[in-house]
Amino acid sequence: MNVRWVPFFLDPTIPPEGRVREPTTTADTPKSHLELRGEASGIVFRRGRRFTPNTHRALELQEYAYANGLEGPAIDALHRELFKAHFDDHVDISNIDVLTDIAGRHDMNRDDVRDALTTGRFAEEVDAGIEWSRAVGVTGIPTFIFNQKYAIVGAQEYPAFERVLRRLRTELGRGEG
Repeated sequence: MNVRWVPFFLDPTIPPEGRVREPTTTADTPKSHLELRGEASGIVFRRGRRFTPNTHRALELQEYAYANGLEGPAIDALHRELFKAHFDDHVDISNIDVLTDIAGRHDMNRDDVRDALTTGRFAEEVDAGIEWSRAVGVTGIPTFIFNQKYAIVGAQEYPAFERVLRRLRTELGRGEG
C-alpha cells in the first residue's frame, strides 16, 4: 500500500503572514468530544493557541521531502514532527528557520531547504496538490482517499477503515477477510 500526503488548506483565508487570534477555549471550558476521543487514544490537544500560521511553507517542505526521496515511515515522521510543532508546541510552522531546523533533523540539507522555501521552488506543486484535493471533494482533515475512489473524512473510528478496505479487497477480486 502506498501512502501519499497531499496538500490541503483547511482555512485558505489565513494570510501569508498568519493570523493573531484569541484562544477559543480556556482551562475551564469542558473538553469537546474530539478532545475526549483524542485523550482516549493518547493524543492531547493543547489549548491556548494565539497565532494561526499559513501552512503553505510547511506544505512546500513536504513536497521538498518527497522530491528528495523521503517516503514511507520517514515522511510520516516528518509530519509527526510538524504536527507536534503546530498542535502541541504552538510553534509558527510558516517560519523558515523553524522549518529548516525540522528538515535538518530529518536528514535534509538545511541550506537547500532554506533556498527552496525562500524561493518558493515547490510552491506550484503545493498549489496543484491543493487544487487536486478540492477537485476530488476534500472538505476537512484528515481525509483518507483509497484507490482514488473512496474517502473517509475526519477523525473516524477503526471500523470505518475496515469497511472501506473490505470493499476494496472484494472489488480487487481478493475475496472477503
